[in-house]
Amino acid sequence: MPWPTPDGRRWRTNLGNTCQPPMASSLLTLLCLLFLSLLSLSSSLNIRRPIFSQSNGLDLFSSRNLDRPSLAADDIHDLLPRYGFPKGLLPNNVKSYTLSDDGDFTVDLISNCYVKFSDQLVFYGKNIAGKLSYGSVIDVHGIQAKEAFLWLPITAMESDPSSATVVFSVGFVSKTLPVSMFENVPSCSRNLNLQDS
Repeated sequence: MPWPTPDGRRWRTNLGNTCQPPMASSLLTLLCLLFLSLLSLSSSLNIRRPIFSQSNGLDLFSSRNLDRPSLAADDIHDLLPRYGFPKGLLPNNVKSYTLSDDGDFTVDLISNCYVKFSDQLVFYGKNIAGKLSYGSVIDVHGIQAKEAFLWLPITAMESDPSSATVVFSVGFVSKTLPVSMFENVPSCSRNLNLQDS
């Protein structure tokens, strides 16, 4: 019995005889297409492996794409200058961090803490996240700065090498501070009552 086509007709040869469709070649073509699509899918996946190290006596974790030159550093404080920022933007109690290929990052601290940069008081939550690119951090969550009597979220940061400053977007305003305030990795305090350093 001849094999029907999707429109209900039967396969026919040039001689007018009915015959079976070329099933084997169709199946082979389908398998080749499936293989090629799986191959392209697997090459587009990010291959990651953990990197463990010691810094300040704490285990650190970061991820990197093995197909690209390494921008990962064992310590997040060493990674910041590679993106145009001073290493002291984050406190010394970093437990771990991750950085994806598209710049999304998370930083986990051992605990919440307060840092005083000159006369500026800053609160770091236990979990900090955002999107990092050279000279810019956007969509920041987990950092707040005290302005007058209010704690305002820092939502973005921009590094300006020409003026040696970092511009912070704090709530609906921005504040520019000199890079020199962030040259050293600051110590954390779990108490709001910080002593002047």
